[in-house]
Amino acid sequence: MGVGIVRFGQRVILRAARRWVVGLAIAVAGVSGTSAWGQLPYEGPPIDYLEAPVDDPVARLQRRLDRGEEGLGYDERLGYLPAVLEQLGVSETSQVLVFSKTSFQHTRISPRSPRALYFGDDAYVGWVRDGDVLEISAVDPQQGAVYYLLDQRRSARPTFERQTYDCLSCHASGRTQGVPGHLVRSVFAGPDGQPAYNAGTFVTDHTSPMEERWGGWYVTGTHGDQQHMGNVFVRDRRDPERLDTSAGANVTDLSGRFASSSYLTGHSDIVALMVLEHQTQMHNRITAAGYQARLALHHEAGINEALGRPAGSMSDSTRRRIEGPAEELLRYMLFVGEAELTSPVAGTSGFAEHFASTGRRDRRGRSLRDLDLETRLFRYPCSYLIHSEAFDALPLQVKDHVERRLHEVLTSADQAPEFDHLSPGDRRAILEILRDTRVDPPSG
Repeated sequence: MGVGIVRFGQRVILRAARRWVVGLAIAVAGVSGTSAWGQLPYEGPPIDYLEAPVDDPVARLQRRLDRGEEGLGYDERLGYLPAVLEQLGVSETSQVLVFSKTSFQHTRISPRSPRALYFGDDAYVGWVRDGDVLEISAVDPQQGAVYYLLDQRRSARPTFERQTYDCLSCHASGRTQGVPGHLVRSVFAGPDGQPAYNAGTFVTDHTSPMEERWGGWYVTGTHGDQQHMGNVFVRDRRDPERLDTSAGANVTDLSGRFASSSYLTGHSDIVALMVLEHQTQMHNRITAAGYQARLALHHEAGINEALGRPAGSMSDSTRRRIEGPAEELLRYMLFVGEAELTSPVAGTSGFAEHFASTGRRDRRGRSLRDLDLETRLFRYPCSYLIHSEAFDALPLQVKDHVERRLHEVLTSADQAPEFDHLSPGDRRAILEILRDTRVDPPSG
């Protein structure tokens, strides 16, 4: 193996395949009526994903537009992008750039014309240069991810059009925990942006080794001697796993790779990418835990009525169906299995500073948004999305389980090895932050 050349041979691809298959098997085994692809039955009651009214940030914005309370300014170069970001509270420092042809407007995407993504706590916005539409995904507290398109032509009445089946074909599968959700994919992309699917792909989150991340993405920032798949292309489709990752390392300027001046910023910030990867799968797990509980309780209510049992009676099997996904949510939110950083990481866009500045702080000035970036992503490893509307809207049975288990772990009543990454100081600090910043802090 030459310097900087990394081969992703059978060991890596099979490991990824095993991880995907095992996750799929767990999803199938844990849900009555789950499809063969790990997809939960969300079209009928009690979810009614396609028909139930939604109250996500885009739906709220559309209602304000319809009432004439807000307007969307139009930029001749960027269309509605700046106005939409402002209305949804999304910072331009969150910009990340993907050049692989893996999205709706793939014919316009390439390394010379990457797709820009922006995100906040409950909204994701995609922009393609000279694209016909903005692509938006927002988080509804009950329904999870809801997808919209906004025509980029100037209009007196701009309208966000909700999308369903076209988006769900990719965004509701085992890769998204079986629910309408979000994902960050890493692929082996050629110089034209076309993925070499025969080499496999990775769905990335905070557990992913850095060497498997960001294939098909631009990445700006420094990360020492750690290697990743970003900023480089597959040169030989007969041997797509052979990448010169050293050529893509520690890149801080993209201006020579495409017309970066045509974009809102010239960055594809490494810290923003790392936070995005955590956030997408955290959103999916919140949604999955909520769906599973609602489906289980709906099923149980029908059985109770048929058997003449008291309303609210719960069988052990129903309790397990609720607590299994709730426990998976707990483990993910406490960063079980997080990939260790072996060198410090620093971004280029100011995202890290902006992100940390928006956090709720305890009486000692600490926040779950405080970043570490030396050996791990966060200084206090508990997901900031515990403060989200989506988490607050979880069924009571899910929240009770998560908060009880949080208390057990953070008070060290649970000394399971999987939580060994949380030192006594970490546990104490997280518990104190939650007690000061949450309406319902975890308790025993």
